[in-house]
Amino acid sequence: MDVETNLQVLSAFTLEGSVLSCERYGEGHINETYKVVCDSGRWYILQKLSTSAFKRPDQLMENVIGVTAFLQSRLDDPRGALNLIPTVAGAFSYVNSEGAYYRLYDFVTDSYTLQPPSTAQDFYESAVAFGNFQRLLADYPAETLYETIVDFHNTPARYRNLHAAIEADKMGRVKNCQHEIDGYLKREADGSVLMDMLARGELPLKVTHNDTKINNVMMDIHTNKGLCVIDLDTVMPGLASFDFGDSIRFGASTASEDETDLSKVTMSLDLFRTFTEGFLTACGDALTAKEIETLPWGAKLMTLECGARFLTDYLDGDNYFRIHREHHNLDRARTQLKLVEDMEQKWEQMDEIIAQVTAKTCTCL
Repeated sequence: MDVETNLQVLSAFTLEGSVLSCERYGEGHINETYKVVCDSGRWYILQKLSTSAFKRPDQLMENVIGVTAFLQSRLDDPRGALNLIPTVAGAFSYVNSEGAYYRLYDFVTDSYTLQPPSTAQDFYESAVAFGNFQRLLADYPAETLYETIVDFHNTPARYRNLHAAIEADKMGRVKNCQHEIDGYLKREADGSVLMDMLARGELPLKVTHNDTKINNVMMDIHTNKGLCVIDLDTVMPGLASFDFGDSIRFGASTASEDETDLSKVTMSLDLFRTFTEGFLTACGDALTAKEIETLPWGAKLMTLECGARFLTDYLDGDNYFRIHREHHNLDRARTQLKLVEDMEQKWEQMDEIIAQVTAKTCTCL
């Protein structure tokens, strides 16, 4: 946005003071994000929502409004949840004449974010933050939330997309990755495990964040503890194991998501234990025994699903995930498959860690 547009948009919100600056902020690739500084000393975060990524921004904002208000009502420190700033008209979003959606948050003061965790303690603190998110929202009516991205963590639906991409083979790439295709299709039945349990009523529907990377946790600069979970655009109804599993997929891997040397790709049991301890310390008593028991399935299926998405995008011509080299999405699909294979080899240890941590942290089971 240019300066004039910035000021026009900001004039629609109930700012405290006059705007001194409005500059691009952060490393997000979906929404446009700006830090706003006012002469009153107040700082804000202005975001222009991506309507290409989120087709129904009105529904997305309804989710965010409900969840942030619910969290704020349960916290002593207002920095513990995002705080939306209303418009002059009393709404929590502003739509300009071109149909662009904007929202404004209070800036979370005295905080910072991490990209990769610097230490195991950082990973632990992110687990506590996401666990607290689960605990605080345990009695929120998840069924009232909209799916901001339909079938986002519906693994069987992701497999249907993979089958369609294989059949179409519009880029002629199937011949390059038959080994990977076989590896993913071999595990297709596993992809239904959690969704089948949900359908049978064995797992409860919960509010889930669905993008539980450490850079979506604001850390307190004074205590270095997780302070606030941000980036709520993918908050939807789901399973607690989704949030647990996506953190393990990303944070407990010993290699980057696009590592080409697969010998470096494993799941660290030490980091798995670290995250499990933080997560269950924060929310174990808010989960059912079956939810806790199936946490390793969350790790496996979020990894399997993500890899299937990378492979689908590779076969379709790299239209969704940003790539920086030829076969980038295929490399990503390979790392995820290797990570799944390593989890399968460590399954008994993962179950044992869950049992040990549960016995230590959960008082109601």
